[in-house]
Amino acid sequence: MTQIPSRDVLKAQAKRLRADMKTNGTEMTHAAALETVAHQWGMRDWNTLVAKAGANEIHWHPGQRATGRYLGHPFTGVIKAARLASSGFWSLTVRLDEAVDVVESELFTSLRQQINTTVNADGRSPQKTSNGQPHMMIAPA
Repeated sequence: MTQIPSRDVLKAQAKRLRADMKTNGTEMTHAAALETVAHQWGMRDWNTLVAKAGANEIHWHPGQRATGRYLGHPFTGVIKAARLASSGFWSLTVRLDEAVDVVESELFTSLRQQINTTVNADGRSPQKTSNGQPHMMIAPA
């Protein structure tokens, strides 16, 4: 089953659809664009689509406990700051319970106690390490 993206991503799809239709000479109301996007996702209307999208979303907030992996290292911590950014991404500041060493070298260390990161609706950062793993994978604890 394909996961429905966030409400912001869906609204951006409707905005692009409306602009494309206008470029091709067809006027479309904003409401019609929203309903069309809902139908494209297999839903009967916009409200149903948004309800389904909201059911899949994680809503981060300060004080929330979290767990995950940062640069491959497991961690637990607390969300210090959270802001919904564009296209369904979240900007988070995570205060770790225990610092993680972000350097793979045996010659020196670089411990991080606090991390500023951007993650998608699944809690994964778009940035990846050289082995293809997201820098950050986070979930509510």
